[in-house]
Amino acid sequence: MGSKVLSKANEFCNFLRNLQDATSSDPHIYEDDIHIVKMKGDRLTAVNVYCANQTIFVCEKAVPKITEPDIQQMNESSNCDHHVDDDDSDDDVDDKKDADADSNSDDGDGVNADHGLLTELGPQPLTVPKARQFLSWYTLSQNPNVSAVDNKPALLPLWVRCDMSDPSRTTWLGAETVCVANKVTGVKMYSVTCRGSTVDKKSLMSLEDVKQEHKKRHHPSSMGIKGSARFNLFGSTMVENTMIESQSSVTVDLKWSHVESILETPPLSSTAVLNIKIASGDQRSPMYELYKELEFLQTLADGLRTGQTEWMEPLESTPAVTLTKAYLEELQSFSKTLLERATKIAEPKSETDTPVFSSFLERGDLDFVEQLWVRMRKSVTSCQDIADCLKLVIEALRYSDIKPWIHRDSSSSLSKLILQCYHQQIETVSLTGVTPVNMLLEMGLDKMRKDYINYLVGEELTTLKHLSYFLSTEVDLQEQAIRLRKLHHLLEIVVTCSTFLALPYDCLFLLTQSCLQHYKTSPEDEEHEFKLQIKPALISHFYEKEHPVMWGVEVSSGHGPREVRTCFQLSDRPLVDHVIFDTEYPNETVNGDCEDPAFFSTTVCCSLASFA
Repeated sequence: MGSKVLSKANEFCNFLRNLQDATSSDPHIYEDDIHIVKMKGDRLTAVNVYCANQTIFVCEKAVPKITEPDIQQMNESSNCDHHVDDDDSDDDVDDKKDADADSNSDDGDGVNADHGLLTELGPQPLTVPKARQFLSWYTLSQNPNVSAVDNKPALLPLWVRCDMSDPSRTTWLGAETVCVANKVTGVKMYSVTCRGSTVDKKSLMSLEDVKQEHKKRHHPSSMGIKGSARFNLFGSTMVENTMIESQSSVTVDLKWSHVESILETPPLSSTAVLNIKIASGDQRSPMYELYKELEFLQTLADGLRTGQTEWMEPLESTPAVTLTKAYLEELQSFSKTLLERATKIAEPKSETDTPVFSSFLERGDLDFVEQLWVRMRKSVTSCQDIADCLKLVIEALRYSDIKPWIHRDSSSSLSKLILQCYHQQIETVSLTGVTPVNMLLEMGLDKMRKDYINYLVGEELTTLKHLSYFLSTEVDLQEQAIRLRKLHHLLEIVVTCSTFLALPYDCLFLLTQSCLQHYKTSPEDEEHEFKLQIKPALISHFYEKEHPVMWGVEVSSGHGPREVRTCFQLSDRPLVDHVIFDTEYPNETVNGDCEDPAFFSTTVCCSLASFA
């Protein structure tokens, strides 16, 4: 029996080692029904306190894709399983519907029976005995007293999803090698147990309970205690019991020592880090109008790239050609200096303009080309519109009907024609094919770059030299549009933190430098989370009267590789995505504006097994 177990352990170890050496992160099948995948530990909320900066193995049950007959069978089974007697209350019916919805809206993919989608289920757990078997093999294979390790590198940590079917309600089991001088000397064993949400704080573990749990396992001579909490500062909001969803979020992670009680408010001596993830297009943002302008510019760029333009609904009811004619006639009627003309001719306001945007980012020095762009981007609905408008302008320049003022550093084709008109030497432009769209795109790029410069340099958050990558006109128009989107996203982040969090100049300056550095080498990604360390006192008024979305305490003892920790975490949503929790709350997030918040609880324990 012993040799058979050892053989299975070595076989399992070889499988993991091949996966560890592979460059791919695709899941691998073990014994037909087990998925093992290599991933970053920070992707798993429940366990990242131990492995956030590590690559780990995750072991789970392999689930085949659902076929149409399977869906039909599941629907029939579901109808039978959830049959409700006539005397059942409406609340019971709603609870069952909510449970059905939850089971299909897990973090993994599900089956949408109404639409007959063929898909994969989300990550599926193993039974606790099966999980323990894999961890036993992992431990045996790493024990030099049992197996021939052959001086090979230690295996990555192994974490196994569990189905919570044991009395402790285990959701994860894990194992990690302990190494001294590149030699495996032991294994740390982890267990993660969870409880469904409750508003009864008396049922939660106390700080003393957490300490006793640690002492029971490790018998330490001394212990360290650390607290942590996360608060939402900006994002989705609850209005009259209705959740207003937002793709943007700003949270703060606080950490401190000397914890005195569960759910205590973090002291001002804590360390604080903002986690900033901002999606463009939030209507609450002062950047919204500039975002709509960028959206039109991107429509032009996409049309040039694909050969097909999906024109947006015009913001002005007056045709583009009529607006352009009126603008040219207005210019001709003035007899004052060109500079006075440029400042007196106000940009036409549409009903979509908002006072917040106008006062926050609008420039007062729009030149002729920029004001023409503003009119055209709100009114053109075809390539022919663009060509007709530009034809009117070029004819007015050719016959010296106008000699408008433009910025010295303007780089668009139309700006160059205006410079030529000063010397009465305008070259012939063929307004056919994609030329008109190219010219309008250049006008928009030029104008919007100056908008961003006006704010970032005007607020002394950066310099033109540091913006040179984003402002370069040496690259093609498509790349210019990409860099402009990066600059816009950067500004969305900074303006959100300035407007809604009232962060001081030094914080905004550091945030701007961080974003600039990131986007010089990385593609645009609104899912990227920017980090900014700040003083808690700057934002304490946001969180001191709020409920945390996550609160935790960690008890630790030992040093170096022999350090062991016991963690207790409370959260407003489950920290695992492969089991369904019992809860009286139908939503994934259980807290709204209620005075007594409900929390899910998660306990992570660690045991150290040394190899003699």
